[in-house]
Amino acid sequence: MTQGLWLSQAEPVHRLSGRVRFRCSFRDSGPADWVALAAEAARFDGVEASRASAHAQSLVLACDPTVTDASRLRDALLALGQPNPSIANEGAQDHGPRNALLASAAILFGIGWLPRAAQLAISTMAAHSLLHEAGEDLAQEGITSRVLEGLAVAISLARGDYAVANTTGFLLSLGEYLSESTARRSDILLRDLLRPVHPSVWVTRGGQEVEIPADAVVIGDTVVVAAGSVVPVDGRVLSGIAGVNEAALTGEGALVEKTRGARALSGSVVQEGRIAIYAESVGAGTVTARIAEYVERSLAAKGRMQLESARLADQLVPTILRVASGAFLISGDWRRPASVLQADYSCALKLATPIAFRFAMYGAGQSGILIKGADALERLAEADTIVFDKTGTLTTGVLEVTDAIAFDEHFSPDDLLCLAASVEEHYAFHPLAMAVVEAARATGRNKHFDHQEVEFIVAHGVASTMDGKRIVVGSRHFVEDDEGIDCSAHRPMIGKLLDEGKTVLFIGFGGRLLGIIGLEDTLRPSAAATVARLRELGAQRILMLTGDREDRAAEIADMLGLDGYHADLLPEDKARIIEDLGESGACIAFVGDGINDAPALARSHVGIAMNRGADIARLTADIVLLEDDVAGLSDAVMIAHEVMEIIRVSFRLTIGLNTSILAGAALGALSPLATSVLHNGSTIAILLNVLRHRIGSQRHLAAISSP
Repeated sequence: MTQGLWLSQAEPVHRLSGRVRFRCSFRDSGPADWVALAAEAARFDGVEASRASAHAQSLVLACDPTVTDASRLRDALLALGQPNPSIANEGAQDHGPRNALLASAAILFGIGWLPRAAQLAISTMAAHSLLHEAGEDLAQEGITSRVLEGLAVAISLARGDYAVANTTGFLLSLGEYLSESTARRSDILLRDLLRPVHPSVWVTRGGQEVEIPADAVVIGDTVVVAAGSVVPVDGRVLSGIAGVNEAALTGEGALVEKTRGARALSGSVVQEGRIAIYAESVGAGTVTARIAEYVERSLAAKGRMQLESARLADQLVPTILRVASGAFLISGDWRRPASVLQADYSCALKLATPIAFRFAMYGAGQSGILIKGADALERLAEADTIVFDKTGTLTTGVLEVTDAIAFDEHFSPDDLLCLAASVEEHYAFHPLAMAVVEAARATGRNKHFDHQEVEFIVAHGVASTMDGKRIVVGSRHFVEDDEGIDCSAHRPMIGKLLDEGKTVLFIGFGGRLLGIIGLEDTLRPSAAATVARLRELGAQRILMLTGDREDRAAEIADMLGLDGYHADLLPEDKARIIEDLGESGACIAFVGDGINDAPALARSHVGIAMNRGADIARLTADIVLLEDDVAGLSDAVMIAHEVMEIIRVSFRLTIGLNTSILAGAALGALSPLATSVLHNGSTIAILLNVLRHRIGSQRHLAAISSP
């Protein structure tokens, strides 16, 4: 590190337990290198994972809240010194294409003053790699575009046109450098995005708890999972008690009590308590294989248009050779076939399409969208029907207080909230407690009720003493069965909230029911705008599937202006509906986040998963929204349409320009040098036209930066 400070700003704009998003600004004197910033931040104490977004100007850090917090991380970021560029980029670049480009440029512009014999030797040596590859292609595959390029250079060398041969070599190197550098940047970003968020796991070995890499867990290990952590394996609870959020598995956020013998599934989150799990199926053991599959699919999968472009380019090669032969037979001039062989369609057709796809994937990744291959982009562009799962997709999956009902005339609804919050604030990592505390703050009163020490009853609630009376806040089972508080007089009101699909929190005081608080999953702030934007982008139908009640589903569909919905569904029902829609001719993009959504994701035309969803959903999906915001879907659709339009324009330019150049070369209007410059120059121009489009740059930053 150098002495100068790197960042001028690092402000936390969104905080969750174990996750902080910073809005960062670089100093003018330092490099605005977001990849290097993420790498540096990953070294901070307590930081488990880091990801930076240049488009959003943000840095997201997953951290251990027992080790660090937002304030410490902010101080550490602002204390960072500017990195040494050579160190920051160490191992990140492949210098081969750049060195080849520099060497070909030096030969092209530096040997003109040498004797002809020396020019021949140097030019032949420079063309050796191309000629060797052309010979291998001819022997193994027949006549290919590489063979035509090699033949054109060989004719130029034979005729002593060293400038033509070296110009061709330079322009080919320039095209390869642009292609390789863009692909490399895309690949690095994709691999960075695919790193596991939780690389380590706590296990019991030799009677002690030790932290080991996630991929070192084996079947039979005893895995220890505490509050705030994700269950990393499938297995059975050996000891302990915990309240586990299985929203990623079931789609609903109610806590499930886990005790000895209970089944624990990977992807669920321990919200309270602590359990030891016997590992029966080791999810972390397959993480490496899954990441390899992700990367391989992302980087190697070819879309239909890419395959068609390559196929057309190969089909045109014999035509070029026939035109070259005909031009020589008619004119008897060797310059004409040398010129025609330069005018090959393959370069632009085979380079522009994959570069456009990779560049789109790179831009999407910087915008918080992981796209697993060109075929996913093509299918997303074709989608005319968007189908949403509800929980965790259109809704936040986070509970919010909707009702506060006091059964004592001495307590107002605000008093009830403040009383519950006074006890629950000591338990603020629990989702219900967080919702109640937030609702109490929203009253503006911030009234605090003094009480004695708080007692935590795992998977039930909390209890304390106030004014000599016992106060309890928790589930109906806790209040009614364990505490013996009679709730029968208020069953109609309790039943009403339950019928509305709400979670009910009970408050008992002095042996009687003081009141109840209703909580409900809330719509994402960006949901309505996302639906409207999808319509602008051409979506013909937008539907919702949910296991929720009919009335709640109808309410949400009406609020968002959806074209229809299906409620009270089982996981297999979602897959059946997707299949039926597909058989009716719809091209479906399905958006979900839970294990129960995986069958629907697999059967849709293109599957999109939320990043905070279940592991299997993200594995099954073709696209993953890395930001916890459904607005990323409309951004992904926009990117898909953009890249397909860029490819169509590039295709038309390639065919039009190369056909004109080919005609000029065949008629003798263009010399071999002019043809080489025009052909390779037009190919580079088409590539630059692809690269100048900042695909995904129109992302609505407000949507991803708001809490």
